[in-house]
Amino acid sequence: MSAISGHEDTVGLQRKRGLSRRNQDRLTIVLFLLPAFIFIFTFQIYPMIRSVYYSLYEWSGFGPLTDYVGLANFERLFTGREFWDAVWHTALIMIWSLALQLPLALLLALLVERDLPGRGFFRSIFFMPYVLSEVIIGQVWIKMFKPDPQFGFINAVLEWFGNLPVIPQIETQAWLADPKQALACAFVALTWQFFGLHMLLYIAGLQNVPRELEEAARIDGANELQTIWNITLPLLGNAIRTSVYLSLLGSVQVFGVIWVMARGGPIGATETMSTYMYRSAFLKFSLGYGSAVAVVILVISLILSTVYQRVVGQHDYIGGI
Repeated sequence: MSAISGHEDTVGLQRKRGLSRRNQDRLTIVLFLLPAFIFIFTFQIYPMIRSVYYSLYEWSGFGPLTDYVGLANFERLFTGREFWDAVWHTALIMIWSLALQLPLALLLALLVERDLPGRGFFRSIFFMPYVLSEVIIGQVWIKMFKPDPQFGFINAVLEWFGNLPVIPQIETQAWLADPKQALACAFVALTWQFFGLHMLLYIAGLQNVPRELEEAARIDGANELQTIWNITLPLLGNAIRTSVYLSLLGSVQVFGVIWVMARGGPIGATETMSTYMYRSAFLKFSLGYGSAVAVVILVISLILSTVYQRVVGQHDYIGGI
């Protein structure tokens, strides 16, 4: 009996030690996660909650919240033409990004990843705009689009080509002052900013593509285009899906470059959802209405993220398994 009792005491002691070690591990995990949780809650979760709360009031940002209007801000939002114009401009940026920016980045990634002399230099050059401040990028492209050929690079190039005898005269233009062209000009600046990021994503994906498969396809008689279409692109699916997701989410939230270049003008031609939110909240001092716009942007971003995680993310996870 004493032996059995001693064995039970030993087992109980080992269990207590095991529980104590588990509690210590859990405490360590909590302590490591606590700073990140405090940061996320303070600068992300709490502002979201406050935005939802403010959206239920008619508030200028000064004084106490007393004028409760319920969902009136959202009703005004969805019945106003200015908001839907901003949504349309945001949708155009999405479409142009998917149709122009990402394919061009993929094409350059395929070229730079191959045995191209100085490819490290080209990678650095293409990625450099992404690390620049949005204010700097906006100012650079304002200079590029200046209407005076003496100071505006694009108009200077057009004027130079127009002076050639074999090319018809090309008129210089006030690019950012034309409502039909201002949004496209802003998209050029956005492409210049984010082009390098997507290119590096594709390059990282290309490094995981087995070269043996491509070589086997060429041995079987496939040309370069067939090899890329049937071998490289399918194996690059994860990188392409991630790039598309980042592009869509970034298009919804784009603000800095467009605001610096055109401030949503002329006559609202470059107004996006983010610039419309900023204008409503901080320039027109209608913080409750601006918060309603912010809530809509948040909901759209959450929908995009949820669809990506449920559909695309799950597909990538199962494929990885």
